Amino acid sequence: MTEAVLIEINSHIATLKLNNPTKLNAFSDEMLLRLAALIDECERNDDVRVLVLTGVGKGFCSGGDVTKMGPDVDNRPHVTKSYITEVIQAFPKKIEHITKPIIASINGVAAGGGLDLALACDIRVAGESARMAETYCNIGLLPGGGGAWLLPRIVGKPKALEMLLAGNFVDANEAYHIGMVNHVWPDRELAERTYKLASDIAGNPPLSVRLTKQAVIQGMGTDMASNLDLISSHIAVAKSGPDHSEAITAFKEKRKGNFIGY
Repeated sequence: MTEAVLIEINSHIATLKLNNPTKLNAFSDEMLLRLAALIDECERNDDVRVLVLTGVGKGFCSGGDVTKMGPDVDNRPHVTKSYITEVIQAFPKKIEHITKPIIASINGVAAGGGLDLALACDIRVAGESARMAETYCNIGLLPGGGGAWLLPRIVGKPKALEMLLAGNFVDANEAYHIGMVNHVWPDRELAERTYKLASDIAGNPPLSVRLTKQAVIQGMGTDMASNLDLISSHIAVAKSGPDHSEAITAFKEKRKGNFIGY
């Protein structure tokens, strides 16, 4: 049976590939639950320092499979709520707690729940042909995968509301200008440049990377004094491990550091 999500680990980078290319990687329950499970595996695996999420073929993720929606589905409220909570929201809930950075490499269409997957990631990059939209209202639904919470924090309330309520697509260049993606690269260079960025992150002391990410995420919900107090504790932990000393030695010797992650 074909795996709904493929995983490759190389040079401390775990690549997770959504694998339903005939439907532009429209997700299934199996795909979403496996994706959440793989996030847990990568968090526990000390060999993984950075994650990349992308799609097989010409699309990132077209969202939910509309052929499996409509009046023939059990739409009773308690069934729907349980399904959204346990399946659709499994990925953003995992991402909220993973300490390792995750990059969404958007190759082609990212729509509805597919865009929500990308929004949940820490960093987004896109190929020049990528197109993105929050299409829930177009089919009489709401952004169950986190879009209503994530998008305003990324692009601001007015633009987020326009995207969420109108459901129109934005191209990669507009996504860059509104701050939804960090970079737009030629399609043929997307994978290579994504892995260069991932490698730059993976090449730094892993504990510093993880604690810095945690400080940023936690700092967005706290005051400055609390964040500065947290940072001072993180620095004390980072300095006590061997990677800080190795980084200083490597800098003085003009070489790359050999880091072990604590």
